[in-house]
Amino acid sequence: MSNRPVEHYVAPVDPADSNEVDRVKLGDRKSNLWIDAWRDLRRRPLFYISVAIVLVVSTAALFPNLFTDVPPNNNCLLANSNGGPEAGHPLGFTLQGCDVYSRMVFGASTSLSVGIFVVMITAVIGIPMGALAAYYGGWIDSLLSRVGDIFFAIPYFLAAVVVMSVLSQHRNVFVIALAIGGFAWASLARILRAEVLQVKNLEYVMASEAVGRSKFSTLLRHVLPNSLTPVIVYLTIALGAAITAEATLSFLGIGLPPSTMSWGNDIAQAQTSIRVAPMALFWPSLALTVTVLAFIMLGELIRDALDPKARANR
Repeated sequence: MSNRPVEHYVAPVDPADSNEVDRVKLGDRKSNLWIDAWRDLRRRPLFYISVAIVLVVSTAALFPNLFTDVPPNNNCLLANSNGGPEAGHPLGFTLQGCDVYSRMVFGASTSLSVGIFVVMITAVIGIPMGALAAYYGGWIDSLLSRVGDIFFAIPYFLAAVVVMSVLSQHRNVFVIALAIGGFAWASLARILRAEVLQVKNLEYVMASEAVGRSKFSTLLRHVLPNSLTPVIVYLTIALGAAITAEATLSFLGIGLPPSTMSWGNDIAQAQTSIRVAPMALFWPSLALTVTVLAFIMLGELIRDALDPKARANR
């Protein structure tokens, strides 16, 4: 057996190559979750379409006089009952002789207000319930989760029907929003609880507690802000669902009172004359469908943009 040393051959190293490897590219663009999401969204035409629809509906809800100068109820003449389009009245008239276009514009405020109030109530109840249950754990998690399970087992629309039937003498925008949002928060609490359970074990959360910051302060300062991504997506989609729920309750006659202008009430009132004047039913239905679709589509786009796996698969 030979004792000759084994020769090793090493490729020559070029110092320039190592410098290239170690060099930090300071000119690269900064990136984080939200910046990456925006770069993805701005390349998608559906994002601009949905945002444009939401902006138009929001503007109509806030400033209806920018879209029409015809009062929605003051110029109702039975002589115009179920009349077709004419100068100054592009969408025709309702059964009572009111301008369909004017009622559709002014009704946007009511329908959108209900959706916003429902989202606010859902967030105010669901976010604390989900965050506290996941972060503190133990008996707090058990108690809050069981309460959430009770509300989750009750279909929120069925609960809203019961509440609005009981409070039939006090029907208004806030009551119907409370009837819907008061039972719809359980899904949001579950979503946020699952997200907080992942975030609370990350290094920066443990570092915050290690330096002496209280658990509640850490929850507000670090855990909750980094857990809101699915919440934003859910609330965007929930706003469209709440508008649909209000329209359905009004259509069934247990939502807003008939004197309140909303797309649901206009659809309910137009159904009796659908054979002779179908367009009076078509236009508020179209406004409702397009608005709800815009919110749902926007929520879906935001969800895909905030999901790195979804971006990688495209």
